[in-house]
Amino acid sequence: MNARTCDIAIIGGGLSGGLIALALARHRPELTLRLVEAGEALGGNHRWSWFSSDLSEDGKTLLSTVRTAHWGKGNRVAFPAYQRQLTASYNSMSSSNLSAALHRELPEEAILLRRKASTVDAAGVTLEDGTRITARTVIDARGMAGSEYLHGGWQVFMGRHLRTAEPHGIEHPVIMDATVDQLAPAGDGGAYRFVYILPLGAHDLFVEDTYYADDPALDRSLLSGRIDQYCSRVGISGEPLGFETGVLPVVTGGNFAAFQEEQRIPGVAMVGARGGFVHPLTSYTLPFAVEIALAVAEDADLPGEQLSAKLEARARAHWRRMGFYRKLGNMLFGAAEPSQRFRIFERFYRLPEGLIERFYAGRSTFADKARILIGKPPVPISRALSALSSARPALQVPPSESDSK
Repeated sequence: MNARTCDIAIIGGGLSGGLIALALARHRPELTLRLVEAGEALGGNHRWSWFSSDLSEDGKTLLSTVRTAHWGKGNRVAFPAYQRQLTASYNSMSSSNLSAALHRELPEEAILLRRKASTVDAAGVTLEDGTRITARTVIDARGMAGSEYLHGGWQVFMGRHLRTAEPHGIEHPVIMDATVDQLAPAGDGGAYRFVYILPLGAHDLFVEDTYYADDPALDRSLLSGRIDQYCSRVGISGEPLGFETGVLPVVTGGNFAAFQEEQRIPGVAMVGARGGFVHPLTSYTLPFAVEIALAVAEDADLPGEQLSAKLEARARAHWRRMGFYRKLGNMLFGAAEPSQRFRIFERFYRLPEGLIERFYAGRSTFADKARILIGKPPVPISRALSALSSARPALQVPPSESDSK
């Protein structure tokens, strides 16, 4: 007798895979799962943030038992010629928060750590140690490995968790402080650069240095030094408790059908960045990962072939909806001088708050899009038109740096 190991096998225990497992545990507890993660811990070493309006009520319920930081009194942005205090509530979750929730809610046998997949197919996964896990439905959530069929630029970042000896006094998250030097890592030319600050507690801060650049190179020493410089400038001092780094693709165009064909494993459902469920300009994934987790739980009885086809169709629809943001990304990289890219965001953050929130959630209305484009452009029109008609380099993501925010 050849019995299956489980009903559903999820390959990859990061944000997308973890949230799917969490949704299945909540909504379909009778199903048997295997959450297979190659790393030492679920979720990796990351932090994900979102506006409260990004999620539906069902999405908020899904995250209700995951410990998150919440700021209900707004957030702040700062640019060389403009500063603003916004009122939207903001949230953040660390990978350790997600991991703790999964270990609480999933049976012990459902979580397999330090188990790298060797081959994945519609009937299951074979691990590098030769173990074979069979399943009715297989979901690939291992993250995007890069593609010659997508093109764009890069968002590169390093974040540091600090503990201050005295209360730091920062009440609101700083979503963007772009008053910093707009220099690329090598110092030649520029990049849209900003610092991001989350007050995680009276003595705890998360400080992240981020830039949008043409090159995916991540210089840890240089970014760490820049965080030191920024903290000194604004009067922050504290003991480092940890850090994270990332290089995220900013997708400005490409052949999505060819990308799907390149990623496809027949009968295996693709989710997360590997499935194409990202915001092409901000690289944010959490709102989309929550939506997909709830959708998979709703369709949990489908065999792998049917779930795979349904999610591929959903990904194609998502790609079409994100076209506006890809065009903006093309203008960011192609039309603006690198050292002047901050002007695009400086203008954007003068717009109505509701528009800004819908932008981050990938739900901009026709009126929102018109409002973003109307008025004096922050880049030369001739360069904007040229950027829209040209393609940027292919996105080949460094595998060790390709985790999504």
